[in-house]
Amino acid sequence: MNKTVETQIINVEERLRQAMLASDVSVLNELIAPESIITSHLGELVGKQDDLAAHESGVIKIHELNPSQQHIQLHGEVAIVSVRMQLSGSYNGSPANGDFRYTRVWAISPSGTWHIVAAHIGMVA
Repeated sequence: MNKTVETQIINVEERLRQAMLASDVSVLNELIAPESIITSHLGELVGKQDDLAAHESGVIKIHELNPSQQHIQLHGEVAIVSVRMQLSGSYNGSPANGDFRYTRVWAISPSGTWHIVAAHIGMVA
């Protein structure tokens, strides 16, 4: 695996995690592609603006987000990341605590930075 690209992906994943914890819409806006497809833990299909609005309005509140079992696959200018997360927070006013698996597809943006083009969140049974 290309260690330079792997390090870049590890860094953007951590930047994303910190932005999610802080509901930092500015950083999330940079990291999520305009055409991104996101499937929530409830199976809902949401776009970038929906995700940003959920963070900005407080629909999504994350208090803790602890990663483990991170796997990265590189395919040219695309990286696929699977990471398990212990999450403490709420979604639409209901507790959303638990064990989740996030799968994200990162691609190089027109400006040359990594951004998320697809994501899926699932609960770990």
